[in-house]
Amino acid sequence: MVLINPLDKNAVKNKLGLVLPPLNLMYLAAALERASFSVKIIDDDLQGLGAEKVAGIIEKLDPLIVGITATTATIKTSLEYLGAVKRLLPDVLTVIGGPHPTFLPERTLSDSDALDVVVMGEGEATIVDLAEKYERRGAPSLRDVAGISYREGGSIRTNRPRPLIEDLDDLPFPARHLVPFRDYETSDQEAGGMITSRGCVYPCRYCSSSLIMGKKFRFRSAENVVDEVEELVDRYGLHDIAFLDDTFMLHRPRAGEISREIRERGIDVSFVTSSRVDMVRRSLLEDLRSAGMSTVYYGVESGCQRILNLMEKGITLKQAEDAVKAAKDVGVDVVTSFILGYPGEKPSEMDRTIDFSIKLDPDYSQYSILTPFPGTPIYHELSKRNLLDEDWDKYTVIQPVIKYEKLGLSRETVMRKLVKAYIRFYSRPSYLLKHGYMIGVFLKTLYRTYIEPKIPFRSKK
Repeated sequence: MVLINPLDKNAVKNKLGLVLPPLNLMYLAAALERASFSVKIIDDDLQGLGAEKVAGIIEKLDPLIVGITATTATIKTSLEYLGAVKRLLPDVLTVIGGPHPTFLPERTLSDSDALDVVVMGEGEATIVDLAEKYERRGAPSLRDVAGISYREGGSIRTNRPRPLIEDLDDLPFPARHLVPFRDYETSDQEAGGMITSRGCVYPCRYCSSSLIMGKKFRFRSAENVVDEVEELVDRYGLHDIAFLDDTFMLHRPRAGEISREIRERGIDVSFVTSSRVDMVRRSLLEDLRSAGMSTVYYGVESGCQRILNLMEKGITLKQAEDAVKAAKDVGVDVVTSFILGYPGEKPSEMDRTIDFSIKLDPDYSQYSILTPFPGTPIYHELSKRNLLDEDWDKYTVIQPVIKYEKLGLSRETVMRKLVKAYIRFYSRPSYLLKHGYMIGVFLKTLYRTYIEPKIPFRSKK
């Protein structure tokens, strides 16, 4: 089987130069290898070959199944890869997974005759079941493969959902040996990404995490997590790790167990974690800091309580202030994130968010425009009201896709607020004195994002 990570043209990666190993595909590959399947990962987000060249490589490998992953921003590109593969290998079974096809399976199948199967949600058990039934039994009917939509004859069928994996410790560690780690132009921290839990119990209207991975918080044991940390350190030489969970500190006792396990094994590691601001306790931050935590990520999202309530975020501004202060007090760097342009938000409230982000004074802050991804409650609401531009290429979180004019606002206003947020936060003299190296990053990002695209093409004749 061949798994493809498509070229991702989304603005965040292109502007900041981040190319990360495809953790999702490495998990699928590990499950397939454990079931004795031969697997190859082609990371075209790293190689940048394009659909036709990747298809040429796959033609020589002549697999029975080709799979690809897709977000909303990459769905068109992903289908182009499968189209190119299908033209060269018309009998290959083409499979797609990821958040976008999970929520729009029938529509995704309808958009491309080159696509045969959509895997919905958590994919490890489904991809192995699909491969066993297809590769080992001579392409039988797929009706008994749970968790997929597929084309059968002239119609599209959707099978029963697949139960979520109960014991995450049973999953093999990601097949990192199938990607060229040293070729990624990124820090060890991003290359050393890990996921230690799945599922979310919170109902934030802009997020689909709980709908993909379930509303129950499932987590790996501390011993299992630290075993993977040791593998990253000993086998791959990575001493900077990012725990990429939605909310690493949701189960505080387990977070404490992980920190103690790291200390007891004497592992030299630095790591990044995430937390809701209402889950933070100074004692836990101190515990994690002693084990190597260097940075904590908080999704604050707004500096206006009314907007937080509309988002159903379930936090207060005071909790955000306390969480940032607690992290600073124990010597941990802080990253905060904010969303601008929530439906119903006023320009003055966006300004309050910018002011609040500066008041918090984290080490880094990231801003995005509200992007209603398929599957989220806010997507369903706005889609029913015909308030969305569904050009999926624009779903990069820095382009407005809501028809703000129908809400009494304008897309230009929201874009200006996004630019204003970055300029005000990162151009402060006090900030630049502390983080001088960010000057070049800041100017380069602004140029590539907002100036370069507006420069007219000039012929070299």
